[in-house]
Amino acid sequence: MKNNLYAKGLRFIWHALSSTRNPLLAQLIVTRKCNLSCGYCNEYDKISAPVPLDVLKTRIDKLARLKTFAITLTGGEPLLHPDIAQIFQYVQQSGIIPTIITNGYLLTEKKIKAFNDAGLQELQISIDNINPDEISVKSLKVLDRKLQLLAGFAAFKVNINSVLGISNERTEDAVEVARKALEYGFSHSIGLAHNENGILNPLSDKQIAAYKTIGRMTKSFIHYFNKAAFQKRLINGKPNNWQCRAGARYLYICEDGLVHWCSQQRGYPGIPLAEYTKADIVREFNTQKNCSPFCTVSCVHQMSFLDKWRSKQKALVPNVPLNS
Repeated sequence: MKNNLYAKGLRFIWHALSSTRNPLLAQLIVTRKCNLSCGYCNEYDKISAPVPLDVLKTRIDKLARLKTFAITLTGGEPLLHPDIAQIFQYVQQSGIIPTIITNGYLLTEKKIKAFNDAGLQELQISIDNINPDEISVKSLKVLDRKLQLLAGFAAFKVNINSVLGISNERTEDAVEVARKALEYGFSHSIGLAHNENGILNPLSDKQIAAYKTIGRMTKSFIHYFNKAAFQKRLINGKPNNWQCRAGARYLYICEDGLVHWCSQQRGYPGIPLAEYTKADIVREFNTQKNCSPFCTVSCVHQMSFLDKWRSKQKALVPNVPLNS
């Protein structure tokens, strides 16, 4: 497993450095429907049908032609898609690394083994608290059995994500979630709660202290990368001066097949993936995003990091509205 992760890391670096026209990560919505109703989430509904498998295959084919390195299947809740294992397999066969973000509620031993066979490379679950409350039921109490199943049967990497900023009263819960992730041998990351525009909700002194405690516990690359790159400044109320490469290195493809900057800035560029070209990637690579200084969308930061020393971005595209 360690050798495989090392090789994947080298491939990622080569993919990033060899060209600025290769997407590094695409988040692909397979269904907008979710089985939960978390109070802070704006990325789901209760009625949408899953995107048909043949439609998703066409989108994956297009991402392969764009030489995308990895695809994260997400939603809504992607495990609600009846063909989820087949989607993993198709992504893998297309030469792209398949990953998933899930709430974990629908995991079973049978599904985990099917995901092993389908070539899934990484699964992430965000756990918000120890006990379910009115804001979130993604709790350690409910999901611990699912973590046991993953520890026992998953051949893929498992990352557990703690989220700070949802509720000050539940701050210590994030530390306990990190501790439990380490006990199971999983990797751990920490996210910062954002508002509907992807902008940081201010953290309290208590939450900042918990952030530092988790960093000392996990000693993970993800945590130290985030801390060095942007989270340390954000939690202290300071903006980051960075070049967001959303629309180029990172693509967010909604259930309608449109490409957006990210989940929190849906609407631009709003071009169908089927019509997305290298010219669009070049334009977005060089376009400054005015939402970036206080952005907490860590996957976009991470996909933009290796281009830090590339050409500076141009002024904002005229008349581009933001969801604010």
